[in-house]
Amino acid sequence: MKRLVVLSGAGISAESGIRTFREMGGLWDQYDVTEVASPEAWHKNPELVLRFYNERRKQLFECEPNAGHKVLAQMQNEYDVQIITQNVDDLHERAGSRKVLHLHGELKKARSTIDEALVYELDNWELKLGDSCEKGSQLRPHVVWFGEPVRAIPEAVAIVESADIMVVVGTSLNVYPAAGLLNYTRENVPIFLIDPNPPFQVSPEVHVIDMKAGTGITELKRILKQKGL
Repeated sequence: MKRLVVLSGAGISAESGIRTFREMGGLWDQYDVTEVASPEAWHKNPELVLRFYNERRKQLFECEPNAGHKVLAQMQNEYDVQIITQNVDDLHERAGSRKVLHLHGELKKARSTIDEALVYELDNWELKLGDSCEKGSQLRPHVVWFGEPVRAIPEAVAIVESADIMVVVGTSLNVYPAAGLLNYTRENVPIFLIDPNPPFQVSPEVHVIDMKAGTGITELKRILKQKGL
């Protein structure tokens, strides 16, 4: 069974109604993203940071996987599908994908502020000041903030190096270190980019599917079958 590696970003979740920072509007128009998503922000105003992630988490609990997530899950019947996602939502898993690596953490989890190994599943959207781990320290969102290392990168590199087919969907590849993952694709491995507005610098070796994620992944499935991949 061929290994199909997918690097997914915000574009696939947008079709489920997951809004970006700026699209959240209201209070958040007043803040730069680093004021609510950085270690400095946490030390300065943890209540504000928790409120920001609570709103994102509440939104996530109201969203459902879309066609793109579901087709990728269905493709597990024909491929060893490995998903590397920049998204902190759980929509890939809820659609049925079994192998998902989260580069930037997971919104529905919290972790200890004194022991990174203590990670907890959240069963509702609200995380409050005073919520603590078993060692008594405050819980924080289990996400990678600006200025923090992306510890999953070595695992992601190993997955990309093992790909027989590489797919990029819903990401502009502007955020590093995730954007550098394509450099680890082995020679002659076909690369597919699903994007309605592909960046002009795309290499001629990359197969571009200029569609949104949902329809684009369905088209990808058709193309792979047609090419016998």
